[in-house]
Amino acid sequence: MAKTKEEKTNVMRILEQKKIAYLPHIYPHGEGDPTDGVSVAEMVGQDPAHVFKTLVTRGASGGYYVFDIPVAENLDLKKAAKAVGEKSVAMIAQKELLPLTGYIHGGCSPVGMKKQFPTVFHESAAGFDTILVSAGKIGFQTECRAADLIRLLRAQTADIIVKE
Repeated sequence: MAKTKEEKTNVMRILEQKKIAYLPHIYPHGEGDPTDGVSVAEMVGQDPAHVFKTLVTRGASGGYYVFDIPVAENLDLKKAAKAVGEKSVAMIAQKELLPLTGYIHGGCSPVGMKKQFPTVFHESAAGFDTILVSAGKIGFQTECRAADLIRLLRAQTADIIVKE
């Protein structure tokens, strides 16, 4: 009987190479399935506060920045700009994501982009033992220690979400 090989993404390979322990979470996906972050968190049985989405922006100076925030939250562009020392930042167009990062919308991970951009996690990440980020492919999330992820990405943390 053939053994089924567990699918690994490049993100998982990078984490293994850097000796960072992770737990893969796979969720069903397909045409018409909800792909918003809160639905993904529910599908993998996690609190949405622990599941982070990756957003890519361009600063007024032309540089690119990556922000990771809890899936139920919205990025505050003014706070984000301040966190990276820019006058302003704006979300990049969806069509720019794949050529710039190597990832598609809904499967963008802060780990393993074509180029490592300055990365900022919402400050709540530092308060959790583990967080989940995309494993670089729709249907796959990786859970690892927040401190390990922040260290790997040389990321900083800041208050970068919209307050109600």
